[in-house]
Order: sequence, then structure tokens, then C-alpha cells
Amino acid sequence: MYIIVGLGNPEEKYARTFHNMGFNAAADAAALLGAKFKKKECSSYIAEAYVNGEKIVVARPLTYMNLSGVAVKQLLAKYGVGPENLVVIYDDYDIPKGKIRIRPSGSAGTHNGMRSIVSEIGTQNFARIRIGIHDSEVNIPIINYVLAEVRKEDYELFISACGRAAEAAVKLAEGMPVEDVMTKYNG
Repeated sequence: MYIIVGLGNPEEKYARTFHNMGFNAAADAAALLGAKFKKKECSSYIAEAYVNGEKIVVARPLTYMNLSGVAVKQLLAKYGVGPENLVVIYDDYDIPKGKIRIRPSGSAGTHNGMRSIVSEIGTQNFARIRIGIHDSEVNIPIINYVLAEVRKEDYELFISACGRAAEAAVKLAEGMPVEDVMTKYNG
């Protein structure tokens, strides 16, 4: 069993912001799996699918970004899954816009949602898919930037990035080795 978690903020006013790239990618992952977000549990919206008899849960935490770890800890406990079967998708200001980076583990960096997850579950050893949002032409404080709406001229780029991140997450959940997923999708 795998759990795919897309980070974001649950209110509609955040739907098109940079900080909701994880939410958007989670929706894409659920669609690829033929699943719909039908229930709330573990402080998250949940979509469930089965691939080759294995359950895959896609979650969008309702805890807001800075408390994402609360929901992730609840999900791991409820489904009896260890961090080795967790994939987290989120925005990353340190990566150029539209690029994605997959890693099998690593630090939380400056991302408060990831800091919350690492703090709550007590490990950095879980797969993560980062969607680059950095635009070198924009010079505003990061907190304002991540909560800003994606510019219309960049929207298609981010739709594509979220789609690629979703495909990578599904491949990991289906059992493709992380090194192979990295080779196929990083960049």
C-alpha cells in the first residue's frame, strides 16, 4: 500500500496559488488512478484506488500547509503504512518554475509543510516530489510569492508540471524503483 500526499491549503482562495501545487498534483494523481476525493478522514480529503490488488490512497490535508505533518501522521497510523510507502508532493521555491525533482529522502529545507511532516513522523526518509516555482523575474518576499496566484502566462507550464509530478507519484506507488522514476521525470 502507498499513500500519496499533495500539500496545499484547503480554501478555494488558495486553489491557483504556488503553494497549492501539491494539491493540484494530488488531484491529477487521483484522476490518473480513476479515483475521486469522496471522503474526509485523518484531517484530509481522501481518494482511494487499487492497482494490481494494492491500495493507493491519495490525500490532500485540510490542516493548512504549516500543519501538514498532523494529517500525514494520522494517515500513516490509520493505514499502518511506514514512511517508506509515503510520497509527498509540494512546491519548492529553490527550483526553477515548471521543473520537478524527485528524491528518495532529504531535509525539509525551508518548506514549512515539510518541516511539519518531518517533525511529526520523526524521519526524513520518505519520497518527495518537488515542483519548482521560482521565477527569477519576480522579486517579492517568499511568503507573499507562494501565496500569490500563478500568472496566466505561466498557468500551462504549471499544469504540465503538476501532471508530470502526478505521473511520477503514481509510478512510485505502482512499485517503480525511485532511481528509475528520478531518471524519467527529474528536470
